[in-house]
Amino acid sequence: MKVLVWQWGRYGAGPRIAVELARGLARLPDVSVVLSLSHEAEIMGHLPAELPPGCVLPVRTYRSKAGYLGRLVGSPAMTLAMVRRLRGLRCDLAICAMPGPLDLVMQGALRLCGVANVVVVHDAQAHPGDGFPLQMTLQRLLVRGSDAVVTFSRYIAGMLHEQGVSRPVIVERLPPLGFDRPPPPPGGHDGPLRLLSFGRLLPYKGLDLLLEAMRTLGPRGDLELRVVGSGPPSPELEALAGLPGVSVENRWVPEDEVPLLIGWSDALVLPYREASQSGVAAMAVAGRRLVVATDVGGLSEQFDPGMAVICHPEGGAIAAGIETLLARRADGTLAASAATDGWP
Repeated sequence: MKVLVWQWGRYGAGPRIAVELARGLARLPDVSVVLSLSHEAEIMGHLPAELPPGCVLPVRTYRSKAGYLGRLVGSPAMTLAMVRRLRGLRCDLAICAMPGPLDLVMQGALRLCGVANVVVVHDAQAHPGDGFPLQMTLQRLLVRGSDAVVTFSRYIAGMLHEQGVSRPVIVERLPPLGFDRPPPPPGGHDGPLRLLSFGRLLPYKGLDLLLEAMRTLGPRGDLELRVVGSGPPSPELEALAGLPGVSVENRWVPEDEVPLLIGWSDALVLPYREASQSGVAAMAVAGRRLVVATDVGGLSEQFDPGMAVICHPEGGAIAAGIETLLARRADGTLAASAATDGWP
């Protein structure tokens, strides 16, 4: 069977998930994989060597809003050009790893070629301040034109059923997003516990809850927190940056720096107010890092017992979860818990 995996985003989790999905499929017997990424995708320069086909179907997308509008105007021609390329590949199945603005072009071409397509749905509704214009409208059209849908949590599957999705919904668990080189074991250094909060710096990520938790814990010499990611300036970020032992790095994190961040950390904190699932959680699991995570959406479904401290989305509860990690660091069980057989 030949499977096409496509994701035409330029940055972030979408292209990475497509690469990891293609890499996993390529390991299956009697399966060959075609990977289609945007020419402009940051991850194009970091494709894993063991992925046999590499990126054999690169697509020029856009670099600006004007470029996107130009692509929309030219979408009929783009669809026909894609049909010609797909007919030469003779794929049996296509998987959209994460919906994006131009996926209806690919889906239209697949339909003309008679190739079944599956859409991986990560969110059933838009998160405040995240995504792109008309994201959910385009996703609903994409789902309607698919042969099946995959979600990474029962939570999202339930929401899709409530929205009246009639396509078969397959529930899988978001697999660990692997690293070419495994990060060092946590806690292998002198000094305080290194806690990492990584990802988009937006209100729904619970920045206010993290601030409340750190204020509850107070200044202490056994804890260091790095808040790293990109987002608009906010009072919460400013207040966090002013706390002892806390640093805020409001910037885009390039693809090749992500493993270094996970490797720096001893544990991660996900203080979200809402979530479907989390690519950061998947990277933490792959890096064998314990996580303090709030019990929202499908977040807790990503962890086996012992992988995370799950708490209510409240500052005090998050502080208590962090204190649990500090206690494990003090008694030497933090690193030991990451070496047990339950981890990938």
